[in-house]
Amino acid sequence: MDRAAPRFTTLGCRLNAYETEAMKDLVSAAGLDNVHVVNTCAVTAEAVRKARQEIRRLRRENPRGKIVVTGCAAQTEPDRFAAMEEVDLVLGNAEKMRAETWARLAEPDFIGPTEKVMVDDIMSVRETAGHLIDGFGTRSRAYVQIQNGCDHRCTFCIIPFGRGNSRSVPAGVVVDQIARLVARGYNEVVLTGVDLTSWGADLPGEPRLGDLVRRILKLVPELPRLRISSIDSIEADPALMAAIAEEGRLMPHLHLSLQAGDDLILKRMKRRHSRADAIRFCAEARRLRPDMTFGADIIAGFPTETEEMFENSLRLVGECDLTWLHVFPYSPRPGTPAARMPQVNGTAIKDRAARLRDAGAAQVDRHLAAQVGRSHRILMESPEMGRTEQFTEVAFAGPRPEGQIVEARITGHANGRLQAE
Repeated sequence: MDRAAPRFTTLGCRLNAYETEAMKDLVSAAGLDNVHVVNTCAVTAEAVRKARQEIRRLRRENPRGKIVVTGCAAQTEPDRFAAMEEVDLVLGNAEKMRAETWARLAEPDFIGPTEKVMVDDIMSVRETAGHLIDGFGTRSRAYVQIQNGCDHRCTFCIIPFGRGNSRSVPAGVVVDQIARLVARGYNEVVLTGVDLTSWGADLPGEPRLGDLVRRILKLVPELPRLRISSIDSIEADPALMAAIAEEGRLMPHLHLSLQAGDDLILKRMKRRHSRADAIRFCAEARRLRPDMTFGADIIAGFPTETEEMFENSLRLVGECDLTWLHVFPYSPRPGTPAARMPQVNGTAIKDRAARLRDAGAAQVDRHLAAQVGRSHRILMESPEMGRTEQFTEVAFAGPRPEGQIVEARITGHANGRLQAE
């Protein structure tokens, strides 16, 4: 068989995409070829279905190449993927990040029917991010993994069983990597992980996320923009709030894991915040940083959700002044407590998700209209498109230098983007 370069398919979150970049380096170092690696997501049953569908498609396109399946769905349901005739090997989330795994796979005839599953107990893993990637992202923005896993057990979520318990990357390692990225010309770094606000709990002295943010900004003064990918607002520590107020290089955009706006639903989700907590946090963050914008995850149609309960979530969009909504129609995830709760009618779920998306679209329109006539500092992601500090897309009529921060006046908006001169 002709030698073919390894190929990769990534499904799911930004952390998965980060880890795919790490696997590319590991596979290349091992000299492995004629293989297609599928990095799966397990966040919903639909995500698992799509992974299986993608694997079948890949096999039809390449009947002779090896298919290696890894990621969260492979970790949580290894036997299900191993039973697929299209799959040659199933790797766990810990195994996929080890150089020795890929070195063994590169040995002649290693991948075969005798050892189809290599998935250990993810809960026994105590370290993370030995695989640091210098430069994943665009030419302008790089992503740095600072944490993996989650110690919480929300009733709808299977991810802790795919990622394991929370593990933190030491601050010194993070700072060193960011300094290297800045030296290579990156103007923005995004901190990423599964549960960012749990960072530090397993490190000596139990530092908090705010301590890390402060340390990065102090020790890497050449970094123009630092961004946080997503946080659990109830765990925002005083140092983080102080950084929001005082550090202009910390971007005024936070994506919040809210999930619902009704207290009983939040309790049944086993979330740790109340509706009032969410509203209070958003008001305080915006008081500290008036130009702050919020994104949020919200689930529509969680088990037992009545129309009145849903209306509480719908009103939360305006009461927290959320701009960027990620709306998830609830689907039962086997193995989670929520899957055993009384389910909401599927038609009602679709309707509620559509109403949430409509509310989100209206919020985006209001945000965009409010920016017209203002000047923004915009990080160029391509010659004709960049993002403001609030993460709003801006389209330019003519090219600008990619990777650079430019100041421009907003002249209008269309199709969910600002327009600039």
